[in-house]
Amino acid sequence: MSSELKKIGGSKRFSAIAIHNDVVHLAGQVSQLIEGDITAQSKDVFTKVDNLLAEAGTSREKVFSVQIWLADMREYDEMNEVWDSWVENLNAAPTRVCVEARMAKPHYKIEVLVLAAL
Repeated sequence: MSSELKKIGGSKRFSAIAIHNDVVHLAGQVSQLIEGDITAQSKDVFTKVDNLLAEAGTSREKVFSVQIWLADMREYDEMNEVWDSWVENLNAAPTRVCVEARMAKPHYKIEVLVLAAL
């Protein structure tokens, strides 16, 4: 197990990826699709997650925890359709929490935080 701390990408405000003790921590992922509905934004966010996991050297098969914030819980079922497709071929889905929260920008409908094994 590596106790070295490695940070990848992001900005002065936050890193996109942090790896410590062989655990990959992704920054919260949001969609920049201003006109996108919850389905489009969810697909966009989970694609971003896949890309960041690959950049970190892991994949969704090693995801063990996901936190999801929705701007409107009335869109829970539509988001879950995308989620179900995203986890469909995994041996077991990761642990998950999904709650409603006010978002940082008005067009954000979903934010996702992911932890994965390296």
